[in-house]
Amino acid sequence: MDNRPIGFLDSGVGGLTVVRELMRQLPYEEIIYIGDSARAPYGPRPAQQIRTYTWQLVDFLLTKNVKMIVIACNTATAVVWEEIKEKLDIPVLGVILPGASAAIKSTEAGRIGVIGTPMTVKSDIYRHKIQALSPEMDVTSLACPKFAPLVESNQLNSSLTKKVVYETLQSLTGQVDTLILGCTHYPLLKPIIQNVMGPQVKLIDSGAECVRDISVLLNYFEINRSRDKQELRHRFYTTASAKSFADIAKVWLNRQVDVEHVTL
Repeated sequence: MDNRPIGFLDSGVGGLTVVRELMRQLPYEEIIYIGDSARAPYGPRPAQQIRTYTWQLVDFLLTKNVKMIVIACNTATAVVWEEIKEKLDIPVLGVILPGASAAIKSTEAGRIGVIGTPMTVKSDIYRHKIQALSPEMDVTSLACPKFAPLVESNQLNSSLTKKVVYETLQSLTGQVDTLILGCTHYPLLKPIIQNVMGPQVKLIDSGAECVRDISVLLNYFEINRSRDKQELRHRFYTTASAKSFADIAKVWLNRQVDVEHVTL
C-alpha cells in the first residue's frame, strides 16, 4: 500500500478528462493536478519549449511527493515522455500508447483517424505506435489548432465552437471508422465531434484509456492506496485563473474542487 497521491500534469484543463475517469475507476486514489493554462496550448510551440515547460510541471509534482506521474497531455507525451520516464524512479505514464492500442481493437475497416495539436500531428507518433503494433492499419492525422483554445476559454457549446469543429473535421468525414481524440482537451467537445463524424464512427478517448494502464501499474508495483475510509484531499493547481479552472472543473467533474494559482 502507498497512500501518496498520483500526480497529473497538462497544458491546461484538458487533463481533467483523465482525472474524471480516474475518479470513476479508482475512487480511493488521491490526486494532485497541475494545469499550465497560462501557457496553453502547447501544440503550436517548439519542441524545446514544450520540453522545458513539461519538466517544470514534473518538478512541481515531485515537490508534492507523488507516487506516479501521468502526463495527461498528448503534446507533452509526444515530445518528452520517454525522457522523463527514463530519468525518474517512479512510474510515468503517457496517454498515446493506450489510445493507439484501443483504436486498433476498435476499428473494423482498419481506417483510423487521429486529431491532435500541430505538434502531436507533426511528430506522427500515433501512426508510428499504431503501425508498430498493427502494420496494416491505415492512419490519417489532422491537426486541430483551434480546439484546445476554445476549451480553455470554456466555450464548450458555443455556436462558434460548433462551426469550428464542423469546418475542421470535414476532410475526415466518411474516411475513417475510428477516431482518436489525440488531445485530452478534445473529449470536452465529444458530443459536437460525434455529431460531425456521425454515429458510426467510434471515438477513442486516449486519456480515459490511460486510466486502465494506471490501474495495472498500481497493482504491479503494489502502490495502491489503502481502501479504508480516510478522507481524500484532491488538490488542483493552475498557472492561470483559479476561478476559470474551477468553473470548468465543476462542470466536468460534477463537484467543487479546490484550485490554487501557482507561478512556475
